[in-house]
Amino acid sequence: MNNPTPPYGEQNYYQQYPKPPQERTNSKAVAALVLGILSIVIPYVSILFGITAIILASLAFKEIRYSYEQGRGLATAGLVCGIVSTFIYTILIIMFVLTVVLFNSAHTAMGAFGLA
Repeated sequence: MNNPTPPYGEQNYYQQYPKPPQERTNSKAVAALVLGILSIVIPYVSILFGITAIILASLAFKEIRYSYEQGRGLATAGLVCGIVSTFIYTILIIMFVLTVVLFNSAHTAMGAFGLA
């Protein structure tokens, strides 16, 4: 089989298709997850990290809805970790304050009766 040459010479046009757009992950969702995990692990500043994780996760949900980015699961995990750690450490702080108040009032009551 003898293929005839095209009239304009050999033309090899390889169309390069554009690359599909990269699926981006929302950066606020990643930050919410990191701060949510840190709020569980680090005890003293956990309430600040937890509240920040909750705020960032809420903002990430809004951005993901409008920009069609990835990261909804990361934002959900950051939100849950932030809520859980904030709740736990808030309860611990309330218990600590109540303990200090009760021991202080018990000490002053014992001192009033001359039992100290």
